[in-house]
Amino acid sequence: MKLFRAALLATALALPLGSVAAIAATPADALVVAQNIDDIVALDPAQAYEFTSGEINTNVYDRLVGYEAEDTTVLAPGLATEWVADDAAKTITFTLRDAKFASGNPVRPEDVVFSFTRVVKLNLTPAFILTQLGWTPENIADMVTIDGNKVIVKYEGDFSSAFVLNVLASRPASIVDEVLVMANETAGDMGNAWLNTHSAGSGPFVMTDFRPAEIVRLTANENYFRGAPAMKQILIRHVAEAATQQLLLSSGDVDIAKNLTPDQISGLSTDTIKVETYPQAAVHFLSFNQKDEALTPPAVWEAARYLVDYDGMTQSFLKGQMEKHQAFWPKGFPGSYDETPFSLDVEKAKQILADAGVATPINVTLDVINAAPFTDMAQSLQATFAEAGINFEILPGTGAQVITKYRERTHQAMLLYWGPDFMDPHSNAKAFAYNSDNSDDNYTATTTWRNAWAVPDALNKEVTAALAESDQAKRDELYVDLQKQVQASSPIVIMFQAALTIAMANNVEGYVNGATSDFVYYRLVTKN
Repeated sequence: MKLFRAALLATALALPLGSVAAIAATPADALVVAQNIDDIVALDPAQAYEFTSGEINTNVYDRLVGYEAEDTTVLAPGLATEWVADDAAKTITFTLRDAKFASGNPVRPEDVVFSFTRVVKLNLTPAFILTQLGWTPENIADMVTIDGNKVIVKYEGDFSSAFVLNVLASRPASIVDEVLVMANETAGDMGNAWLNTHSAGSGPFVMTDFRPAEIVRLTANENYFRGAPAMKQILIRHVAEAATQQLLLSSGDVDIAKNLTPDQISGLSTDTIKVETYPQAAVHFLSFNQKDEALTPPAVWEAARYLVDYDGMTQSFLKGQMEKHQAFWPKGFPGSYDETPFSLDVEKAKQILADAGVATPINVTLDVINAAPFTDMAQSLQATFAEAGINFEILPGTGAQVITKYRERTHQAMLLYWGPDFMDPHSNAKAFAYNSDNSDDNYTATTTWRNAWAVPDALNKEVTAALAESDQAKRDELYVDLQKQVQASSPIVIMFQAALTIAMANNVEGYVNGATSDFVYYRLVTKN
C-alpha cells in the first residue's frame, strides 16, 4: 500500500497542474479514477474489443454519428453535421463539419475513407462490425467515396439505413488522423502498433500515457470542436483490489472508484462520497466449450440452468451490481425478453442428467477473471454444481488472459460477460444465436463460435430474417423468439444483467456512464 501511495503521489507531482499540497487532495482540474483495467488487449480502434478499451476509445475519438454524453439514447451528429439516407440505393451521404484532430490536422473526408479502409484491410477482431455492410479489401474504395466535403457510404445486405447508422456509431468506425497514423506506420501495419500505445483522434481527450495494467492518462484536447473539457487530465489507475479502491476513495487519493463491492459501498461515508447506479447492457453467462465431448449433451446444458443460485447471488454479493436476467438481449431495450423461468433446483438437475444417461462426476475447468465479483460467482457455481456431480476447477487469470483463451477456444467452461457492439438486437443475436461456420480457421467474435457451438441451420436463418425485417414490431417479435430458443437450449447459460454502481467524491459532477463501456464520457466532468 505504501508503494502504491508513493507512486500515486509521484504521478500527481508529475502533472502540470500546479502544486499538490497533499496526496489526499487530487488536483482541481484532474480526475483520478481507480479501476481494474487489466482487460485491455488493444487500443487501436481497428483492434480494440475490450470493455476498458471501448471507454478509452470513446473519449479520444469521434465518429460520423454517435450516442453522445448529453443523451446516450439518441443518435446524434458527430463529425457529420447531417446525413441523407437512400434506402433504395443503399447509400448514406454524410456532410462533414469543420473540425480538427488533436494534432492540429484538419478532419478531412480522406480521413474517414482511410479509417474505414484500414479496419477492413487490417481485419482484426472488431472488423466484422463494418464488413457486415458488404465491405471487403477489394471493394472498399467503391463503397466509401468522397464528393467535396461529403462522404458517401454504400452498403450491401438486407437491412435498413437505421441499422447502418448504428454500425457507424460503433467503436471501429472511429475516425483517425491519416497523416499522423501513417507517419508512424511500421512494416505495413497502417499504424496499428503505434495506435495501441498512442491516440490519433479528434475527441475531447488525447491518450498521452498508457502502461498496461498500470495507468492510462488522458489529456484535454484543446482543438476539440465542442470546446476543451474542464478536466485537463483524466488519470485512470489500475487498482485490481476493491478494498484498495475503497481505501483510496475514502482517503481522497482518488475521485472515483469503479469496482467496489456492495459491502464496501454501504460502508462509505456519505459526508464526502456519493454513489450512482447505472443500468448496463452487459449480460453475464456461463458457457461450455463444445470441443469437450463431456459437455456436448443437451442434458448438461439444461441441468446447468438449474444449478445456478441466481437469487442467492443477486441478494448477497451481487446486490446492486447485477439482476437476474436469462436472455441474450438486455432488459430495457426494444426486443428484449425478460422472463426468468430457471431457478436453483439441484434435484431437478440431477434428474435431468439421470434421465439422459449422463454419467457423473464430470470434471471441468472453469476460467474466470481474478477479481470481484467474478471469483465469488465462480465459487458459488462451484458449490452448487458439485451437488449434481459437475465439479469445477476454478482457473483465475487476468481479464486479458481469460479473454485471449476464450478467443482461442481452448477453455472448457468459461464465466464471462458480453456487451453489444452497437445498440441493435442483431449485435447480440449474432453473438448468441448464429454460427454458420464452426471451423477452427473461421475466427468469429461470437460466443457461439468461441464455444464451438454449431448453431442449427433454422436458428441461423431466423437471425438473418430478423436482420432483414423492415417492420419494427415484427422484428422485435423475431428477436424475442430467438431469445426463447437460446434460453431453452444452448451451451450458453445466461444468468445476469449488469448494473454498475460507482462511488465518487461529492464534488464530482457531470460523469456520464451509459449502458455500455462505449458510453462512458469524461468531457462533461467538473469538480466543484
